Amino acid sequence: MSTIKEVKLGSQGLVIPSIGLGCMGMTTGFGGDIYGKADEKQAIATIHRSLELGGIFLDTADIYGPFLNERLIAKAIQGNREKHIIATKFGFEIDDNGQATGAFNGSKNYVKKAVERSLKNLGTDYIDLYYLHRLDTNTPIEETVEAMGELVKEGKVKYIGLSEVGSETIRKAHKIHPLTAVQSEYSLFERQIEELGILDTLQELGISLIAYSPVGRGFLNGETQKPEDFNENDFRKFIPKYQGEQFYKNVELVNEIRKVAEEKNITSAQLAIAWVIAKGHTPIPGTKRVKYVEENIAAAGISLTQEDLNRLEKIIPLGTDNGARYDAASMKGVNL
Repeated sequence: MSTIKEVKLGSQGLVIPSIGLGCMGMTTGFGGDIYGKADEKQAIATIHRSLELGGIFLDTADIYGPFLNERLIAKAIQGNREKHIIATKFGFEIDDNGQATGAFNGSKNYVKKAVERSLKNLGTDYIDLYYLHRLDTNTPIEETVEAMGELVKEGKVKYIGLSEVGSETIRKAHKIHPLTAVQSEYSLFERQIEELGILDTLQELGISLIAYSPVGRGFLNGETQKPEDFNENDFRKFIPKYQGEQFYKNVELVNEIRKVAEEKNITSAQLAIAWVIAKGHTPIPGTKRVKYVEENIAAAGISLTQEDLNRLEKIIPLGTDNGARYDAASMKGVNL
């Protein structure tokens, strides 16, 4: 029996738990393991345990693998499709050989092609929430969203959203077909979308934020204290936020957050998740282990006072420069 509070996502009627499960790290992708070694059996057990606890909102994308992640979810939810709310994303172009081309594609033809692949890989005849993963600057957003809206009319998709886009793009898209959610990185460690006024735009238009990496890609759990704590192939080693002198500055901030968590007898990761929920947004912390999905879902039941929020935001005030969240090339594809 679920004890997770439910929330309305957007203003089109979608209701979800106040916390979701990010599935990216459950399979290999982008040339290797993500956040440590992937284990299919362990990942499926995590999805099953999440369901038992009421964690029915799963987030994936066709580029994770490519396709491996969606196929894993299909295995995990077999026989229980109707109990889950599935979100997936498209837009990183994948060719007919299943290889990423390095381009973004939001053309009408590609939208139709991508959704059919995702439906097949997920083993379902509908997707609850379908996002454009990154903006294709060569295709008007109006064309992409019109095509996504057609999928809603056809019953292949129930609700649509965008990922990592700016206010102007959100406004243009929302006029064509109502957006239910925008997904972006957001945490105590990453508040750029707040600084840019994107959160204000979402609130004005009645669109919800889905916050990925609410634990700062695991960094806010406080267990990483030196660069050597990252595995050799861990992609976080290539993120400016976790490199050089910036790494140690950020460790100092995390250690201050840990003190607050210890006072409350919770983990710093749980505190970070509870902060996102207290701000009125839906976090989708990623994990592939039963232990952590249990901890994360428990965090959805933690209440923070305004005093708690003020204290945490005093440790890392809005506007703090704690390093870029992607390398320079990847940063060109966000908040457009």
